[in-house]
Amino acid sequence: MIAIIKYNAGNIGSVQNALDRLGYKSIITNDPNAIRQADKVIFPGVGEAASAMSYLRAHQLDNTILSLQQPVLAICLGLQLLCRYSAEGYTACLGVFDTVVEPFPAGSIVPHMGWNNFSDLPGTPNELLRGVNRQDDLYYVHSYYARVCSHTIATARYGVTFSAALHKDNFYATQFHPEKSAATGEQVLQNFLKL
Repeated sequence: MIAIIKYNAGNIGSVQNALDRLGYKSIITNDPNAIRQADKVIFPGVGEAASAMSYLRAHQLDNTILSLQQPVLAICLGLQLLCRYSAEGYTACLGVFDTVVEPFPAGSIVPHMGWNNFSDLPGTPNELLRGVNRQDDLYYVHSYYARVCSHTIATARYGVTFSAALHKDNFYATQFHPEKSAATGEQVLQNFLKL
């Protein structure tokens, strides 16, 4: 079973719809026990970092997420909450990835919304991005970005170069929305679901 973490963020239903299209059953839940027992966990979201972290802490989901041993895929806000700190609301986050989340530079049109390809993708991509090419377009909606760090497995550029995808241990994360990224996004989801 795939658990989609329910918390104070939007866009969760579209992730479940994407899984349905691919033939996978999932549940949307904020029950720590159900999340721990899932074969795979997806941590999606669109929203604001401070209120999202407050919800996670109030429902003991912060510790639940950090305790997970199965593959976890974080999407958009989920990626940002797995970083150490977000400048959005001056928020201490979960710290899986040792990097910070910052606003796009002054003068940028935000949110960064629409299609963008990778500015860097290693010649041998991480297993999450197998079958994805540097020139493939993926869909983004975000006003903050994660700095490039040692866990970055792909970058994109929008005024600055930022982490498009991250990986550490059993945690995978994308700033782009695979559930909204057509065939390329489906490839990313399939890669994760086959881990």
